[in-house]
Amino acid sequence: MLRRDLLSLSAALGLAPMGLRAATPAGGSAAPGEAIRTHALSLLGEPALPADFPHFPWVNPEAPKGGEIALTALGSFDSFNPFILRGTAAVGVTLIYDTLLKASADEASAEYPYLAQWIELPADRMGVTFELNPNARWHDGKPVTAADVVWTFDTLRQHGRPFYRAYWGDVTEAVAETERRVTFKFRNNDNRELALILGQMPVLPKHWWEGRDFARPLLDPPLGSGAYRISRFDAGRSVVYDRVADWWAKDIPSCKGTQNFGAYRYEYFRDTTVALEAFKAGQIDFRTENVARDWATAYDFPARRRGLVKLDEIRHQIPTGMQAFAVNLRRPLFQDARVRRALTELFDFEWMNANLFYGAYTRTSSYFSNSELASSGLPQGREKEILEQFRGRIPEEVFTTEYTLPKTDGSGNNRAGLRRALTLLQEAGWRVQDRRLVDAQGRPFEFEILIQGPTFERVALPYVQALERIGMRVNVRTVDPAQYQTRIDAFDYDMTIESIGQSLSPGNEQRDFFTCEKAREQGSQNVAGICDPAIDELVELVVNAPDREELVARTRALDRVLLWNHFMIPHWHIQSFRIAYWDKFGRPVRNPRYGLGLDTWWIDPRREQALAEARRNL
Repeated sequence: MLRRDLLSLSAALGLAPMGLRAATPAGGSAAPGEAIRTHALSLLGEPALPADFPHFPWVNPEAPKGGEIALTALGSFDSFNPFILRGTAAVGVTLIYDTLLKASADEASAEYPYLAQWIELPADRMGVTFELNPNARWHDGKPVTAADVVWTFDTLRQHGRPFYRAYWGDVTEAVAETERRVTFKFRNNDNRELALILGQMPVLPKHWWEGRDFARPLLDPPLGSGAYRISRFDAGRSVVYDRVADWWAKDIPSCKGTQNFGAYRYEYFRDTTVALEAFKAGQIDFRTENVARDWATAYDFPARRRGLVKLDEIRHQIPTGMQAFAVNLRRPLFQDARVRRALTELFDFEWMNANLFYGAYTRTSSYFSNSELASSGLPQGREKEILEQFRGRIPEEVFTTEYTLPKTDGSGNNRAGLRRALTLLQEAGWRVQDRRLVDAQGRPFEFEILIQGPTFERVALPYVQALERIGMRVNVRTVDPAQYQTRIDAFDYDMTIESIGQSLSPGNEQRDFFTCEKAREQGSQNVAGICDPAIDELVELVVNAPDREELVARTRALDRVLLWNHFMIPHWHIQSFRIAYWDKFGRPVRNPRYGLGLDTWWIDPRREQALAEARRNL
């Protein structure tokens, strides 16, 4: 994502049939059911910024431009097309494109002018019209047109990753009304977030792609309209994006004070260990640290002790979603919920947190963790009413038992968990024979955990030891990022590590995560292969929730049913960004609440010069 990282349609004053809020029109108010022309959309109340806002509040509009930031990427790349299943796209390639609207990283779900300078919502809310900025230009100087928007929409739905078909499933047609006006027509007016998610669409140049096969990977640097263009690359090893000096959007309010670096350079490394050493050696300028052990122990080196390298933890308010070991439900081995619950009983988070993670993490117990959308306790009120519609089709524990994850004393001696797991497995028809877990036909319980790179080996291997203690045969297969993505897209795994990002306004993307249609469609984000008619119906209830209160209730109901089906073995989360960087940057006074905001940093010439001099003396 992300993506993703959405909700309803409503008039500026008062709730309209769909719930999305537009900014109050200048000179008056918009009554419910009235057509609206607005500069911004929001799903959680009215947009915070007026039509004449000068820039986003957290940025430095006077930030200097120039300099280069060097970042890491893992694995390799063989394509500059990130929108299709085939190939491995270069990291950062979306820097060359612009989207119709720009999300505010300081509001939970609000978007402001970018390629589109105005948005129109019809009275019946059966569509949305975007009016493009007349100054919008491709890097070759040609204007960005409504025909480009329509071509992009049609092409991504036809040839792009399955995600696009799911995300835009309620759009029936895109029409270029004039050179600068494009209208999207909706199947119905139930889907509150649809206008907003269309605003997230990157726009591609129709004239550049004509004569090229969009469904094939390519290493010809594509034409874009964004702040950066590909200036040079070494296929599979490095890529550099240079800032476009005459970028058409550099002075529009949503872009002022952003995209300040003169160039982004991505260097590819085999794994995170090598990438960390490259950072210490000064080959890389900035990194986010996702490994708790490294954050605690790996940054004690001369440059850090001298203050040339800075560490910081930046708190955020982003929902942390679900990271977990996900079983592949397409495999018969995992289709019994008792087996899946047994796998959860054998995962000793408390020991891992104490011995591997330095106590840094909180156990994740919801698909919508770190948000008001997470279920808790027993269902009450409206949430219970929703769930009652599915009684007999969902686990009865949803109504009778609070969902909790097993806890241990952290000693590593999880005897109670082993006993509970063995009982569950025996109920499911498994037995221990000659120290091996076998079924009634004597076939062993064996599977493979597919992971990307060695970082998660230290998590997977202790888990494997616990699984083997009960008689399972488990192999850990570590592959490079390209192989990993190919196998994930083809559903070629038994168990893997899945990360489902969520926003404060879940909607269309839930179809791609949890529905039967996507369980069958290779390349979808339904990694676990979840297919349950009741869950399909709950997802549609979430997508079509008429207001915020109903959205919260419906999402909690979905969350509770997902949890009680034990599709995943939940991991952990942290509510901050851990960052390390060489002291050459300037930063805004504060960070936005829902993002890291690296695109608002800049190279400070004085710091960069002082750093260069200090490095010579290391």
